[in-house]
Amino acid sequence: MDDRSLYAALLGLKKPWAVDRVELQREAGEVHVWVALPSRTRWVCPECLAAAPIHDHQERSWRHLDTCQFRTWIHARVPRLNCPTHGIKQLAVPWAEPGARFTALFEALAIDWMKQASLAAVSKQMKVSWNEVAGIQARAVRRGLARRQTQALRYVGVDETSFQKRHEYVTVVSDLDRSRVLYVANDRRRESLDGFWTSLPVAQREAIEGVAMDMWEPFIQSTLAHVAGAETKIVFDKFHIAKHLNEAVDAVRKQEHRELLAGGQSWLTGTKYDWLRHPANFTDRAWYAFARLKARALKVARAWALKETAMQLWDLHYPGAADRNFRAWFRWARRSHLEPMKRVALMIQRHWRNIRTYFEHRITNAGSESINAKIQAVKFKSRGFRNRERFRNAIYFHCGGLDLYPATLSTGQ
Repeated sequence: MDDRSLYAALLGLKKPWAVDRVELQREAGEVHVWVALPSRTRWVCPECLAAAPIHDHQERSWRHLDTCQFRTWIHARVPRLNCPTHGIKQLAVPWAEPGARFTALFEALAIDWMKQASLAAVSKQMKVSWNEVAGIQARAVRRGLARRQTQALRYVGVDETSFQKRHEYVTVVSDLDRSRVLYVANDRRRESLDGFWTSLPVAQREAIEGVAMDMWEPFIQSTLAHVAGAETKIVFDKFHIAKHLNEAVDAVRKQEHRELLAGGQSWLTGTKYDWLRHPANFTDRAWYAFARLKARALKVARAWALKETAMQLWDLHYPGAADRNFRAWFRWARRSHLEPMKRVALMIQRHWRNIRTYFEHRITNAGSESINAKIQAVKFKSRGFRNRERFRNAIYFHCGGLDLYPATLSTGQ
């Protein structure tokens, strides 16, 4: 097999396309492949498939997969067709998508690499610029979003994740059934979530059965405004409530620790995470030591008991039982003389209506939290992002469940 036939096979070329010549530039470390069409060929418009004569040609080049250690480039004079209906349209080539500077196989390999490594690492490995790799990622996301089919949504989760160390956020909406990101918007305002609701067809929005979220008022108001029957569909996430309870327990611990240290006692030194840890995560030895600490009748021990009892509400099976147990717990918390716990109890009471909806829908934002953890891992691996648009693309790329690959692939893929 000669070099022209070899590259024609590697590119998956079919008539009338053919390799015209191959040139090895040893000093530059490159292989250049010229692809050509026979003259006097008539084509059809890529828009309407009507016969259209060639108007002119444009010289185009594409970076292809390396040939051994040599960077490989594909060159072609691509016809532009003169369609009577759509005007001048460039003919699509079989080895690359319209407007791309890389072949489909090169982009597919870059996508595979980006799933495993940072953009900087992929840039170094594939010998292209960081911006070119970011461009491949952005095109992959656009393809994936354009291909996404309208599917019935039952349960969605609304959460926010930090963009940078400062208090800058993006709003992330997830499909809880399929564990994928549906929508990413800047900030965490009402308008951030409004954009998601208005992007859904009415029928798809009406089919939503439950929305898990934290008790962030802008998200609540947006959902109430756009989702029919949202009053019974909003479910305040138990993990966010656990976060508030843990913060209250820690506030009690800090205050009591200061009081004990003033009296020369250091019982609570180094115990912060013992009070926040789930009981199931203790070793037998650690639980024995913790039990001895609790037995000292400390204020933080009472706060811890309130927290653990509150979290047991989600183990119940019926809303009526949850109502009764919550009322008893609320009375206990209000009589506890622990101000941080009393404040959380009042907050839970105010939002109890949409906490108890859990017993109807049985959803939490655990899937969203898992996605959030993956987002944070991507952010750490990438050492941060230059702007929100790049951050948004990375979230969709890694967490969107999208079909990212080019449609135009050679038979060798």
